[in-house]
Amino acid sequence: MVFRSAIIAVFTWGAIHGQVADPHPAFEVASVKLSPPRTPMMVGAMGGPGSNDPERYRAQNFDLGGLVQVAYGINRYQLSAPEWLNDLRFDVEAKVPRGTTTEQFRLMMQDLLRERFKMAAHHETREMQGYELAIYKNGPKIRESTEPFPKDPGIDGASKPPLDGDGFPILPPGRFPWWTSLTDGHERRRVANMSMAEFAQDLSMQLQGPVNDSTELQGKYDFTLSWVFGTSRAEEGGPDLFGALQQQLGLKLDRKKEPVDVIVVDHIERSPTEN
Repeated sequence: MVFRSAIIAVFTWGAIHGQVADPHPAFEVASVKLSPPRTPMMVGAMGGPGSNDPERYRAQNFDLGGLVQVAYGINRYQLSAPEWLNDLRFDVEAKVPRGTTTEQFRLMMQDLLRERFKMAAHHETREMQGYELAIYKNGPKIRESTEPFPKDPGIDGASKPPLDGDGFPILPPGRFPWWTSLTDGHERRRVANMSMAEFAQDLSMQLQGPVNDSTELQGKYDFTLSWVFGTSRAEEGGPDLFGALQQQLGLKLDRKKEPVDVIVVDHIERSPTEN
C-alpha cells in the first residue's frame, strides 16, 4: 500500500491448475471504460485466476500501460510504448470462464486490447542493466517469518503519514503482507512472509530492470527497509536503496547486463471502442 497523494492497493493473482476445453477462450463479458476522477486516487486489481474470485476480474484506475503489463505478464521495464499510455486510466471488468488458467487469462487480455484499442505489438530481446541479489559481508540481517498468513489491513484513508526524526514515514502497527509509504523523497517498506525470490521481483520494479535472487535463502522473511531516493538523497545524506540493503538487511545488489524479453507496442488507440 503506497501513501503519496494517492492510496494504492494491489491484489495479485497467480497460476491455477484447472483447464478448460478451449485452449484460447474469450471473456464471457468484458467492459472497458475511462476512469472517472477519484479522490483519493485508488488504483487496484482483483479477481481472476488464482484469486478467491477466479471468475471475475476487476481493474480500477489502471493506466493503459499497466493493462498491457497484465496482458503479457511483464514488468514496466519490459514495455516499450508511447509515454502517453501512462496518462490514460481505465476501469476494466470481465467475466472469466470457469477453469481459466493464468496463461489463458493473459491471452484474453491481449485479445481485449486488440479488439478495443486496436493494439499491435511484437516481442524483442534487448540487453539491459540487471542485478543479482546476494548476501552482503557478515551475513543477512533479516528475521525468518513465524506466522504464515499475515493480516491484510485493507485500504487506509490517510493521505500522508506522520514522520519520524529522520524524515521517514511511520508505518501503522501490525503485521501486514506488504506496506509501503513514501513522502518527500523518503520511502519505508515493511513486508511479511516474503521469499527472497519475491523480494527480487519487488526490487526489479523499483529498479526498472531484472533482479535475480542468488542469496540461496529458502525461507519466508519479515523485514523493514528505509531509504532516500531522487534529489533528496544528496540533500539529506540518507542511504539510497543499495546502501539501505547493505546496512539494514545484510544484502547487496551486484550489477550485470543481461538479455530481456521486451514487448514493443507498434500501434494502440487512445480510446477504446464501444463495449
